[in-house]
Parts: sequence; C-alpha cells; structure tokens
Amino acid sequence: MESDIYKTIKKPSQGIFRDKGSKFIALAYPVNDQESVKTIIENIRKEYHDARHHCYAYMIGYQRSLWRINDDGEPSGTAGKPILGQINSNVLTNILIVVIRYFGGTLLGVPGLIHAYKTAAAEAIQNAEIIECTVRDYYEITFPFESMNDVMKILKDEGSGQSGQAFDLECRIVINFRISNGERILARLARAEGVISRFIERK
Repeated sequence: MESDIYKTIKKPSQGIFRDKGSKFIALAYPVNDQESVKTIIENIRKEYHDARHHCYAYMIGYQRSLWRINDDGEPSGTAGKPILGQINSNVLTNILIVVIRYFGGTLLGVPGLIHAYKTAAAEAIQNAEIIECTVRDYYEITFPFESMNDVMKILKDEGSGQSGQAFDLECRIVINFRISNGERILARLARAEGVISRFIERK
C-alpha cells in the first residue's frame, strides 16, 4: 500500500551563506501548485532585483513526482541541482527553495558554487519547522433520508471529515478521509441502503 504521509515545511524560512564576498540568501516556502511557485518567484525577483542570480528548485505532490530546477545563469548543475539535493535529502515535498546570490567579485568555481547553494538551502531547511501531512480523498455521497442514521454512524466511527451537507428526501455530503482508510470506508458505505459515492479529488 502506498504511503499517504508526506513531509513539508509549515511556514517560510530562511538561510544565509557567505563566501569570498558573495552572499547567498535561501528562502524556503510551502507550496501546493506551480502557480504558487510562479507567483513567489516573480515577487522575489522584484524584491531582490539588484541580485545577480535567483536560482531555485521545487518539489510538488505527495508522490514527489513534480519537480524543477533552475540555475538562472550560473554554470549548469551548480545551483538548482544542489538545492534540489537538499530537498531530496530531507524527503520533503510541496516546497520551493529560492537562493538569491549577491556576487562579491570573486569567482567561486564549480565546487565552490555547489557548496554555497547546497549549504544555503540546507540552512533554510534546518531553520524551518518540518511537519507531517496526510493525503486525503474527497468524495460526494448521496443517499435517501432513511439511510441517514446508518451513514452518519459510519462517518462518526471512521472519523471522516464532512462538508457541504444537504439533507432532504435525498441527502448529500462531501466527505474526506486518509487514502489508506478509503477502501474500508467506501465498502462500509456501499453496504448501507441507497448510498452512491462519487470521487471528487485527492489532496
């Protein structure tokens, strides 16, 4: 069974590394989608418009399948890749790390750059509060009013989240639960009279 637990950061954090006059400011953010990533990067470029480079890496999704790196003008593989390496080392997702570089006038070379971006990103993660989150499936269930007691007992027993309730001759509830509990909960609901379940989303 696939895991329905993932690790991310609770709120933005920062790390700083200096070497030979260059200053590397790492900013880490919790993100849920690429649109959020785009907005944050645009804002950082405006705020730190006088910086030489704005390099980043991000990882999105509980399966850690959506990611991207950007060296923003630094030699290939010296910035985005070591930033992503720190995200992977800590097995994090739904995270964006941008490292802003103010050039100090002295070239650091490839090993120096890799070390600088890696260390700045590691510092931002170290200063962050790492939290565990669970992936949940959302379903809309409909059922006749006569099945109300049976359905509500199942939802209470299973600790399912509920929203968007509408109770009439035909009742409707949007429920959510950890994906690892889904098969059992849906099977119990299917045994109740007249219950129809429709998948909405996973998040």
